[in-house]
Amino acid sequence: MNFKKSLVIAAVIVTLAPFVSPERTLAQTRQPNAADVPGMPSVPDRSNLYSETAVGRLSPAVVGALERVYVPNRSANTVSVIDPRTLKVVNTLKVGVDPQHIVPSWDLQTLWVANNAEGRTDGSLTPINPRTGKTGTSIPVDDPYNLYWSPDGRYAIVVAEAFKRLDFRDPQSMKLEFSIETPACAGINHADFSMDGRYAVFTCEFGGAITKIDLANRRVIATIRLSAYFDRPEVLALLAKPGKKPKQMADPGRPGATLSTTQGMPQDIRISPDGKTLFIADMVAGGLHVVDLEPFRQTGFITTGTGAHGLYPSRDGKSLYVANRGTTKIRGSAGGKGSVSVVDFATRVVQGTWTVPGGGSPDMGNVSADGKFLWLSGRYDNEVYRFDTSSGAVDKISVGREPHGLTVWPQPGRYSLGHTGNMR
Repeated sequence: MNFKKSLVIAAVIVTLAPFVSPERTLAQTRQPNAADVPGMPSVPDRSNLYSETAVGRLSPAVVGALERVYVPNRSANTVSVIDPRTLKVVNTLKVGVDPQHIVPSWDLQTLWVANNAEGRTDGSLTPINPRTGKTGTSIPVDDPYNLYWSPDGRYAIVVAEAFKRLDFRDPQSMKLEFSIETPACAGINHADFSMDGRYAVFTCEFGGAITKIDLANRRVIATIRLSAYFDRPEVLALLAKPGKKPKQMADPGRPGATLSTTQGMPQDIRISPDGKTLFIADMVAGGLHVVDLEPFRQTGFITTGTGAHGLYPSRDGKSLYVANRGTTKIRGSAGGKGSVSVVDFATRVVQGTWTVPGGGSPDMGNVSADGKFLWLSGRYDNEVYRFDTSSGAVDKISVGREPHGLTVWPQPGRYSLGHTGNMR
């Protein structure tokens, strides 16, 4: 079904969906601010770009979708389907090689499984119908490690990590339209978008950096390195000196303290509710880099926990949940010291930490539609965690081998920007 047809159907059924706010018509969501990208739905509250992802803001486009949690099991080449009411796996779907993330389409009609076939040439995208939970025919695509959508819905953005490249494709057929090379961004990975939809910022996992993309002019604007020592030029100069260094060295400016010489590993990225600040999880640095979007520079660092990885706003837009894997290694071990940190967006203070009883490896996921639970994959423990957002209590569900970027469906929001449900 194409997007125009889905809008017509949505308009017809909106009166049958009591959970949709009546004052929010589809016409209203399609009227952008004069400064926004044409075709992008409007931003109703420019002090909180997450306002339309709050509890009760389900779109007419998701009427009839099954309430499910879809978990890609990277090493099993399957997707585990969980019924969130019973906490049981109700189906196991066979997909492509190395499924990494489950990505809702821009129009909310399809869930795409990104199978990047790491080190191989048979990468693919597998569609799942969210109303039936069944897969469709996979489409061959080069190295789809991750998947995003242009804010106007015109393009699918395939993150071809191995090629340091962003491939812009037709969102239905996945036919390649054009590419943007990102040579300075080793391990290009996760992304978020400016409030006006004109820019995307991607993390460079193996380069310790982030890169800013001008979507309108199809070019890289800038790439900047990140560091927990961003405000200490003397330390940055010391770390930049050539030659082999130990993993830890004495801090010349702070007696008794040590410095880490290991390059950071930026992971997930999320923008603040007011659209001015970026928060970037760093698995090696163990926290969040804070970067001003304009000008494009680092202004802070927030320590959270070992292996900071996934980032998810709460449904009220006040908190940011940080999934800490519990290890700085790409291939970790089971039973680690994984946790979730709850960061206040406004004060940038960690307000609480939830641990996994018996150890675990919280990775990626999202928040339930009602905001009561945070669902995360246990990357190295072959399980999924359901955290109670009021208490931090944890339920565990066994799934396939090496679960990665799960998504919860349906979620509130008018459209998806990709990943595991970056909704606006």
